Order: sequence, then C-alpha cells, then structure tokens
Amino acid sequence: MWFVRLAFSPRFITFSVVALVSLTSLAMLTQYHVWWLMALATVALALLLLGLLDLFHPHHTILRNYPLVGHARFWSENMRPELRQYFFEDDKNGRPFSRDKRSVVYQRAKMQLDKRPFGSLLEIYSDGFEWISHSIGAKLPSHAPFRVSVGGPDCLRPYSASVLNISGMSFGALSANAVRALNRGAAAGRFAQDTGEGGLSPYHIEHGGDLIWEIGSGYFSARTPDGAFSPELFARNAALPSVKMVELKLSQGAKPGHGGVLPAAKVSAEIAAIRGVRRGEDCISPPSHSAFSTPIEMMCFIKQMRDLAGGKPAGFKLCVGHKWEFLAICKAMLETGITPDFIVVDGKEGGTGAAPMEFMDHVGMPMREGLSFVHNALIGVGLRDRIKIGVAGKITTAFDMARMMALGADWCNAGRSFMFALGCIQSLSCHTDRCPTGVATQDPTRVRALVVEDKWQRVANFQRATLQLLAEFCAAVGVEHPGEIRPEFISCRISKHEVQSFDQLYPSLAVGELLAGTGDPRFEAAWRMADANSFRPV
Repeated sequence: MWFVRLAFSPRFITFSVVALVSLTSLAMLTQYHVWWLMALATVALALLLLGLLDLFHPHHTILRNYPLVGHARFWSENMRPELRQYFFEDDKNGRPFSRDKRSVVYQRAKMQLDKRPFGSLLEIYSDGFEWISHSIGAKLPSHAPFRVSVGGPDCLRPYSASVLNISGMSFGALSANAVRALNRGAAAGRFAQDTGEGGLSPYHIEHGGDLIWEIGSGYFSARTPDGAFSPELFARNAALPSVKMVELKLSQGAKPGHGGVLPAAKVSAEIAAIRGVRRGEDCISPPSHSAFSTPIEMMCFIKQMRDLAGGKPAGFKLCVGHKWEFLAICKAMLETGITPDFIVVDGKEGGTGAAPMEFMDHVGMPMREGLSFVHNALIGVGLRDRIKIGVAGKITTAFDMARMMALGADWCNAGRSFMFALGCIQSLSCHTDRCPTGVATQDPTRVRALVVEDKWQRVANFQRATLQLLAEFCAAVGVEHPGEIRPEFISCRISKHEVQSFDQLYPSLAVGELLAGTGDPRFEAAWRMADANSFRPV
C-alpha cells in the first residue's frame, strides 16, 4: 500500500516523527497531567493535522510529496528577492531556464497576473539583446485561433495544427499522470501532444487529445520481436482517431546521434508491453535507423508511413548536423518526387531528456541556425511551399515564438514549458527517478502527488495565455497572423554600437537558387557534397 511505503520514505521522516511524538504524548497524558506535556501534544497534533492536509493537498505537488518540510520552499518564495537569489540561485552553467521565464509559465498556468512595473530588467545594451519593432498602425489583437494546415499534395487527411504544441516527451521519461494531464490539457485547448519515441501508451489516448505519434530508431509500439519496423502494428496504431500525424525521429536536441538505453531495471511489465520489448532486458534506441540507410530509402519509408497511416500527414524530426546530409535528403525529394508533409527542427539547446553533458553542450546545430538552414534549403530547391516546418528549443514566451516564425517556422513546440505548467521545479533529477513533483518519475509514491484534475487546466491555461500574448504581439507589430512576421521586424545587438536585423543575420536564398547554382558560402560546398544515394559526402 502506498501509504505504508510513504511512512518509511526519507521524504516523510519529519511527518513520521511528528506522528510518533503526537501518539506518544497523548499516551503519556493519560498518566501524567503536566502543562509542558499538554503543550507538546497540542503542537504535535497541530503539525500532524497540517501534515495530513499537505499529504492530500489538491494543488501543490511539493506538499503532497514532502509534507511539512515542503512549506520551506513556499516560505522562501516570500523572502526578499536578494535572499531568494542567494539561497536558490540557478545553476551557473546556463542549462536551466532563467527564473523570469519559469515565473512567466507558473503565473500563466495558474491564471495569475504576470505584469510588472518599472520597465525592463534586461541588459538592453549587452551583446545578444533582441527586440521586435512595433507599428504606428498597430491593430487590435485577433481573436481568431492561430492554426496552420499541415499536409502536402500527397496527403489525404491534412491536419489543422495549433501554432503552439507539446514537444515529444515519452511515457517512461514522464509519469503516467504527467502524460494524462498533458493530453487532457491538449484536448481542452485543441492543440497537439507529441508522444516522444517511447511508444503510444494508453495514457496518451485516455483523454482523446490530438497526438503526433513519434517513431524513433527503436520503433516502439511498431516493432517486431527482433526490433525491426512492423508495418502491420504501425498501421493498426496509426489508425487510432487521436493520432493526427506520424513523425519519424532522426535525432533530438538533447543528444543527437547518441541513441539511448533504458536500463533493464527500469523496464517494467507495463513499459515492456507498450514499447514491444522484453521485460528485464535493456531497452535500446539505436543511434540510427534499420529501416533505411540512404536518403532515397528514407523518402520511400516516409511515403510508406503516410500510406500505412491512411494518408495522414507524415514527416520527420531532426537536430541538424552535417549540412550535406540534409541537402542529400532534399536531393532525394527531388529525385523521387516524394516530399514529407512537415519537418520539425529540434535545436541542440532543447531537449527535456537526460543526456551526457558533452552532448547537451556541444553536439548539434542550435535552433535558429538549424531552422534558418532548413527553411532556406527548402526554398533553394523550390519545395518550401509543399512542406511545413515546426521548431523546438527552449520556447516559452510569445517573443520566442515570434522570433522563430520570423525565421521561417510555421509552428512551435515546447517541452519544458509544459513541464513547468505541470509543476516541474527544474530540480534536475529527471534521470534519478526521484522527481519531487511527480512529473518525471515512475515511483508510484511520487506520481500520486501530481493531480491530473488540477494540472491539465494549467497546461491548457499556459497555452491559451501564451497565444493571447502572441496575438497582442502581432497586433503591436501591425499584422494579423504570426506567419506574417518578417525577419526584418526583429533586431539583435551585435555589439554596444552595432545592431543588425534578422534578415541581415540570416539572409534568405532565392527560390530555386540551389538548383540554379549558388555562391552562398552556407550552402555551396555542402550542396556539392550531397548525394541522394548516400548520407556520406561525395
């Protein structure tokens, strides 16, 4: 029973001691009627009552997982900002989100006031500071939902996607309650949840939210017993009404080119059944795919996915690596006539999954450069109008979205922002199975702290509030839809005395320029090295 397990958990030592003191003092009062014993019993009983209220608190996961001692966190939040910063400073390596961005998510998820007085707190004259230009002819914010139709000429069942969706996060990495809350929030807000590569679980389907089913190199939920891709199982799961698009994962921002292993000790009977692997054995995601080995074979595989899914949109996700490899994929599109319906560009700075530090810090192309490269490559081969582009990588605010859409994105995905909406406090313990808020753990005594009925509303609130701010951004700029935001609208400080706009920092190719021959140094050499029949350079 979970309550018995909790009683002996280190997290409940304080609560257990208080309970023991309460019972002991009450027993002693039956024999010794002294004032100090009555005072002790009164205090202990009051703390015990508070602990019981914490244990079943409807909103705060920290209190449900850490009765009594969890109050220290909330007391710290009410201290002076200097003390909060001194005692609870973010990790100096820059990987965690800034406190300001986390606060924005928490406030919007809880529908709290997120405005502040006394101007910007940013260093506006420091290198890298960015801003968007407003219009004298500003408009009233649009109330129309910002959506984009995903589906090329070969797609039979296009999907109308929101411009802000949930990035791929697998069941196994996230708890069952976290997946449930995300999916129910997506259903309420009419946006999509990417399943991550860990398979299609019952928790993804339970509340009927729209799904982007991600297929990685392990082919989980669509694999044969020996780990190969199973067309029959894929077709059966892709036919589910909740599955709106299917996505082939080539790489991810957290650890591109690395692959992954879920240790045998963590492969429970439930996870083994969902992923289609053997219980008690290491669950391996190879670093590359076995279903194809060349760009042309990859295009044929994407066509197979679309056909097996009954004509639903099919695309792929990658963190850009060698430029010639993506250009080889573009050449394969031209040679076969097969194009994906969408491409999701994952920036190296993104990724909610745990990974070696070197991979997180130094492998893969950052989001902006990756997005600009993919966007311009498709323009250069004349295919941009057939393919939609999604993007992911530490996207939290309306400005983050506007910035990416100015560089060519059609929609944005967010992972950790939605984790914050669930209550994640960025404790950096995702890989330890000791998540304090029940978001990234399979420990049932911790998972119970995340109350789905409460958290799904915060997921929907955050997405709705962010899109409302995006509508206000668009109105201030003078456009109706974020897709109309142009790169020249956004400026970046290069030095104390120099500013450049995004169209200068990320110049665009002309339509068909790669086919006609380009002198652009970003593409010229890589285009010559690209071969539709191989991922290796020519």
